[in-house]
Amino acid sequence: MASRPVHQARLLGLRLLPIALAAFLTACASVPLPSTTELPTAVPTQWSAGAATAATAPTELAAWWQRFDDPALVALLTQALDANTSVKSAQAALRQARALAEVQQAGLGPSLSLSGSAQRSDTGSTDAYNTFKASGSASWEPDLFGGNGASANASETDAQASAASLSNVQVSLAAEVAASYINLRSLQTRLAIARNNLATQAETLQITRWRAQAGLASSLDVEQAVSAAEQTQAQIPTLQSSVDQSLNALAVLTGQVPGALKSTLGNAAPIPPAPADLALAFPADTLRQRPDVRAAELKVRSALSRVAMADAARYPSFSLSGSLGLSSLTLGALTDGASVVRSLLASVSVPLFDGGAAKAQVRAQEAALDQARAAYQEAVLTALQEVEDALVAIQGDGERLVRLQAAATAAANAELLARQRYESGLIDFATVLTAQRTLLSAQDSVATTQASLSTDHVRLYKALGGGWSPDATPR
Repeated sequence: MASRPVHQARLLGLRLLPIALAAFLTACASVPLPSTTELPTAVPTQWSAGAATAATAPTELAAWWQRFDDPALVALLTQALDANTSVKSAQAALRQARALAEVQQAGLGPSLSLSGSAQRSDTGSTDAYNTFKASGSASWEPDLFGGNGASANASETDAQASAASLSNVQVSLAAEVAASYINLRSLQTRLAIARNNLATQAETLQITRWRAQAGLASSLDVEQAVSAAEQTQAQIPTLQSSVDQSLNALAVLTGQVPGALKSTLGNAAPIPPAPADLALAFPADTLRQRPDVRAAELKVRSALSRVAMADAARYPSFSLSGSLGLSSLTLGALTDGASVVRSLLASVSVPLFDGGAAKAQVRAQEAALDQARAAYQEAVLTALQEVEDALVAIQGDGERLVRLQAAATAAANAELLARQRYESGLIDFATVLTAQRTLLSAQDSVATTQASLSTDHVRLYKALGGGWSPDATPR
């Protein structure tokens, strides 16, 4: 009789052994992953091509296009950020990455399932009988060496990188729309300049013909005047074609069919002037603001998690599973205690020999980590270069615009004086022709440089990470 209590104690111990093992594994399951290390990239404390009097907060550059004070530009950017196909594709990729991260996260906890069945059997002369079953099962794989946690961390980091990639698409799109809009206004301005100069040249041609009829000018002067007017006329179709192409490009960027913007943007308007104050963030803030740098950093973290995941695959894995069910020959007997079927299983899987595949997988993930680190360093250096290049371009185009505006003013005065003196017979037609060509070239250069200066500011805001707030999560 004494052996019965001992036997029951052994059974109880066997039943409690998997539970104790699960508790032990749970205590060991939390293994911290390594964190990213600083890359050997020296970030300067200020820009060499320009200095800001005060650092600009990231949120102040989130809607940088409003600094141009152009309602049409703001409306275009709003439409593009909402309807552009690249943005929609990046948004779908972000939703996919987040869903996959939730799948990996769900795998860290236990899984439960319920099932039921009814079966009728008939064998030979044996009377037919029914079998009814209802059961529930549960399973869990303790994350002893952190492999599952590393996989979940990698998926979560991939989702964050997709969010940063979406932001990068939005930043690039905003810069492209603004640059295309500035180019459109520049072409319209140049077209107006060409038409104004053509009108002036047509008046000069008429005066030259009158003077030739009166014997005060030669046929050479008339032919030179005709040549100058025709050359200016030849520029108009080219400029008009470029205007139409810019309108089509803007329509596609805003998710519309080509030609949809002719009614709203077809009329000429001034080139958006560059903002008077230069919004400039410090280098370290710029790297934090830029979504492409943020995405590259997150890819490094994801690669770190995958290294930990590959390393954990070299060690044993454990799992716990159990089931509780009911089985009987009649449906009513399912509630009888005698129909209960239960089981509990603890298992361990130990990799013994795989030909070195697990170690090779670790080396492969480490190589991928090195690639991610190199890409991150390249993103940092590229960001710094883009800001410096934009600052140099702003400084150079700003100085050039001042000189060209002075030259255009002098050319306009010279052209007016030349026409007046030619009409008075004080100078020959060659001087008038030269003055008109100089005026057309100077005014065209002013318009082109104004557009370049505004575009330089667009590139600067893009290089600074404008159009996106690092504290905002895209949805």
